[in-house]
Amino acid sequence: MSGFAGPELAHAVYKAGGIGFLGALPDIKALRTALEDVTELVTGNRIPEPNTTLPIGLGALLFAQKLDEVVALVAEFRPTAVWLFAAHGLADFKLWSDAIRKASSETKIWIQIGSVTGAVNLVQSCNPDVLVLQGADAGGHGGEKGASIISLIPETIQALERLGLDDVSVVAAGGIAHGSSVAAALTLGAEGVVMGTRFLAAEETKVHPAYVDAVLETEDGGQTTVRAKVFDELAGPNIWPSDFDGRALIAESYRDHVKGISIDDIRKSHAEAKQSSELGFGAHNRRAAIWAGTGVGLVRNKAPAAKIINEVRQEARTALERIVRCLK
Repeated sequence: MSGFAGPELAHAVYKAGGIGFLGALPDIKALRTALEDVTELVTGNRIPEPNTTLPIGLGALLFAQKLDEVVALVAEFRPTAVWLFAAHGLADFKLWSDAIRKASSETKIWIQIGSVTGAVNLVQSCNPDVLVLQGADAGGHGGEKGASIISLIPETIQALERLGLDDVSVVAAGGIAHGSSVAAALTLGAEGVVMGTRFLAAEETKVHPAYVDAVLETEDGGQTTVRAKVFDELAGPNIWPSDFDGRALIAESYRDHVKGISIDDIRKSHAEAKQSSELGFGAHNRRAAIWAGTGVGLVRNKAPAAKIINEVRQEARTALERIVRCLK
């Protein structure tokens, strides 16, 4: 949710009883401003209060940010958690985890991964507080190879239990946009879930109206979204680690790619579309990447983040009650 999950969304999720995260921002000045803004929303003051933890999480893209710059902000603002994602290698996670813990001992370490082997290695080397297990249905970026949470979560939990490493909390990510999906994740063994695509239609999210319109009109996410590297080639050379791709809506740039049109021509068309008032997200010339998971078809309305959370919680309760009745 880099560029989407700003102070207003993070604060709204926190107020609704969730854990709101600021999306990672490579621009360290913009990240500082976001932390100041959300601190003001929480405390009424832009300056962090001494010896307190900010009840907001902070996302970190390891390949795109500088460790010392992020750690300095963690030491100053003391977020409740730092969510680590997208390293060039697993060893980078330990480097970041150790530095963050040293800077702020109360800050929890969340690490996102999409494989059983990777999860086990990270728990052994980094001892994270939370593992975010990302399934292949997730929108945006993730490992090029992966499985859905249906198999990823229980296999990972079993692997950790066999090694006596089951004291880490597990949350599920990928394709979750409705309370019934939350219930499914909980029955698989997750202790909670994270949602991205559902919050693209939250009133507090920083997103172009044409982007929201595209999300709301899209159905059948397994057919209308696709994972591909070309989405990261549209504005220039791909800077993501080589084993990552991203899931987005199928639109003109991707269709051109499938037709064999050169990346230079695709970039030219993309750049022209970005000059429009709809920034390439509009239905008439949709060429910009619109990141969304397979759960996009379940996102049917725009609403405040608090309403989304409350609705999803109630849907999950209803689904779990139905499961209990079925087992009687």
